[in-house]
Amino acid sequence: MTHESQLVTGQAGSNAPTAQRCRNRPVLGVEWNVSHTVLICDDAIFMRTMVGDILQQAGFEIVGEAETGVQAVEKYRQLRPDLVTMDIVMPDMGGIDAVREITKFDPQAKVLMCSAMGQQALVVEAIQAGAKDFVVKPFQPSRVLEAVQRVLG
Repeated sequence: MTHESQLVTGQAGSNAPTAQRCRNRPVLGVEWNVSHTVLICDDAIFMRTMVGDILQQAGFEIVGEAETGVQAVEKYRQLRPDLVTMDIVMPDMGGIDAVREITKFDPQAKVLMCSAMGQQALVVEAIQAGAKDFVVKPFQPSRVLEAVQRVLG
């Protein structure tokens, strides 16, 4: 299976360890150590809340939220978070263009794309634009945390 097909099927990095650094809290059977900062970008408030809750329960610090691609780029430049979660479809500037702008500004940026089912072609484009991994909506907490581990690795 090619890397691109692994990305499309969600199998990329499935053998990755599931522990990552956050505040010494066992979440989903995983021990997380040191806090990381996160910027959550999604036009739907309920999705920002859901992702935020999953990550906060694991000990991550949510330092900002954006509901458009333009806001995502501005807030990334301002906050310099360790991780960005990015919806693909957003107003003003889509998530893929926002990833391009963020990685142009900071080639080391760690962006996790959040896509709906059926957006596989856009996921591949997002990875080519500089995103490190993706997770498919609707979210399962364990899948979100595994994807975060792969990105922050």
